[in-house]
Amino acid sequence: MKKILVSTALLAGVLSYAGGFRVSLQGVKQLAMAHTSAHAEDASVAFFNPAGMSFIPSKLSIVAGGFGASNKVTFQNLNTLQSTETDNPMGTPIYAAITYRPMEKLSVGFSFSTPFGSTIEWPNDWEGKEMVQKLELKSFYFQPMVSYKFNDWLAFGASYIYARGNVNWDKAVTQFGGQLNLDSKASGHGYGFGFYMRPDPKLDVSIAYRSPVDMKAKDGTATFKFPSASIYPLLGLDPSTGTDSFSATLPLVEEYTIGLTYKITPKWLVSADFNYHGWSRYSKLTLDFATAPVGNQADPTVSVSPKNFRNSKTVRLGTQYAFTNMIYGRLGAYYDESPYGDDNFIAETPSFNTYVVTGGLGFKLKQFGVDIAGGYAMPQARNVNNKALGFYGQAKATAFYLGLGLSYNPF
Repeated sequence: MKKILVSTALLAGVLSYAGGFRVSLQGVKQLAMAHTSAHAEDASVAFFNPAGMSFIPSKLSIVAGGFGASNKVTFQNLNTLQSTETDNPMGTPIYAAITYRPMEKLSVGFSFSTPFGSTIEWPNDWEGKEMVQKLELKSFYFQPMVSYKFNDWLAFGASYIYARGNVNWDKAVTQFGGQLNLDSKASGHGYGFGFYMRPDPKLDVSIAYRSPVDMKAKDGTATFKFPSASIYPLLGLDPSTGTDSFSATLPLVEEYTIGLTYKITPKWLVSADFNYHGWSRYSKLTLDFATAPVGNQADPTVSVSPKNFRNSKTVRLGTQYAFTNMIYGRLGAYYDESPYGDDNFIAETPSFNTYVVTGGLGFKLKQFGVDIAGGYAMPQARNVNNKALGFYGQAKATAFYLGLGLSYNPF
């Protein structure tokens, strides 16, 4: 059986979360402050930097939260002036984490998160239907981790990443007037590590790295649907099922983060982050089917689409003010850079240079904490000029998200 190399388009989220398809929604408190990372008040720091566990004031900390994310993408053909709009369902990223300090210098923890995933849905008959009609992803990261505190101001932490996910992708096969569905499950492994420093009681510094994860998909199913049963034998397919088998390797990109939090006064702190994403490893998308000759290469079973992603960065700035010992106000803003130019814009992973404003409130009730947050994204319109796909026009988008998080620090 031939292999299908489905690059990270199959793990695509949408523009509402981050440049490319990174879902930057792993902490409600963090989101309210522009999703900055140098916050070690509870177990939510574990996803961002495992070393931060060593500075959580509570010996045991438990957090959980979720988001509702809404987005809409509009594409207009400037020649025909025809406009097409996505009908995406509400996205619901979730996270949870627990940390425990069995010894003074040693902390252990576990983080569960959804750093990649969402659904984008275009009309079945739109002009880009051969690229995508609907793309749905569910992905989950499971991260056991450990942190060691060398002294009062420095800790090192590391995590193991086990990733699970599944993809469901619909696209048209106009050559035969049909449709193709790709459905597969995938798993992969990676790691993360970081240093967390508190050289001064007023200053926290977080330096973290999260590795690439190559997702391995096995026993995937490619299902073809055609209006006439006579087409299936021409493609080497069983007319009763219309299916072809495939395997896949799905590479996800690495991420580097530097974060700072400074307490200007006992009640007021300011945070900043710089993220660097290694998107350049996503250069093309190759589909290699076992028997179906629906490709665009000398071997008719192979379809290759250039993607030409480039490394990108995000800059974040947030703040928190304690109105009382129980009520906290938070604000933030960040700029997220798209990992590709206008000449490489693709409909299955629409990405924009985006400004985002965020805000929220936090409430502490002894050992319990409740956090709410919201964000409004302002993606910058793009002049689509993808010559490789013959895809031209203008793309616009809107997005917003809300989050609710809970924390419990019993002792």
